[in-house]
Amino acid sequence: MSNIYLGFHFSVEPKELGSEILVAELGELPFESFIDSDSGIVAYIQKQFWTKNMLDDLHILNSPEFQISYTVEEIEQVNWNEEWEKNFEAIEVDETCLVRAPFHPKTEAKFDIVIEPKMSFGTGHHETTHMMIQHLLETDVVGKKTLDMGCGTAILAILAEMKGAQPIDAIDIDNWCYLNSIENAARNNCNQITVYQGDADLLKGKKYDLIIANINRNILLSDMQTYVDSLNKEGVLLLSGFYNEDIPFIDASCTEKGLTYVKMFERNNWVSLKYIN
Repeated sequence: MSNIYLGFHFSVEPKELGSEILVAELGELPFESFIDSDSGIVAYIQKQFWTKNMLDDLHILNSPEFQISYTVEEIEQVNWNEEWEKNFEAIEVDETCLVRAPFHPKTEAKFDIVIEPKMSFGTGHHETTHMMIQHLLETDVVGKKTLDMGCGTAILAILAEMKGAQPIDAIDIDNWCYLNSIENAARNNCNQITVYQGDADLLKGKKYDLIIANINRNILLSDMQTYVDSLNKEGVLLLSGFYNEDIPFIDASCTEKGLTYVKMFERNNWVSLKYIN
């Protein structure tokens, strides 16, 4: 028996920024996939996981800065790959790194990353992933022991290996992300990446030269001490998954633990910060 899904068709104004924030907030709920539409996004959730008041606490739905409405349809079965093939476009970062699906043609990009497009996070389309790629492109990672925390599709771990990092641990608490990361690492012929399912508790006793953490603000703040404890001297910490207005909280947490701020990227109010130990 196939799973029954609910498709939420959100109309969002202003569309670009509002859709990014909405996807980020829905991503904290059991929504499995997101697809762009002409007026906003379509978000899918298994009917068995839906509850009547699930959207009540979403900040963006109560924000006067955005006008958001939605309709809901019941869907017997969703072919995610077919949906993505209709909507997924390859992206290029700094004319150096291409992130594409298996059905896109290979190019001459220096770093050609193939990701099976089953979800929106970790494909490079989200602002935070895009900025983390920018940081990695600028960072010397050759021979650096690396952690990709909250790895999603493992796109950042894959780029790190392509740039010479080794060995690499990729960790995500979500089983789908764990399995998809293994699949994508193999798809890109990576042999330095070990994928684990779990949270920051897995870091006890481990040390890294580079830690990449693209997670939401609350988890970053909760686990920051663990990241710092796991960072070697002169090690680099790359952070994203939060907004411009969250910078004071993230920066205070990092600096009070002895880290030094290096650089920031910003895209549509999302930010990514670089620190050194």
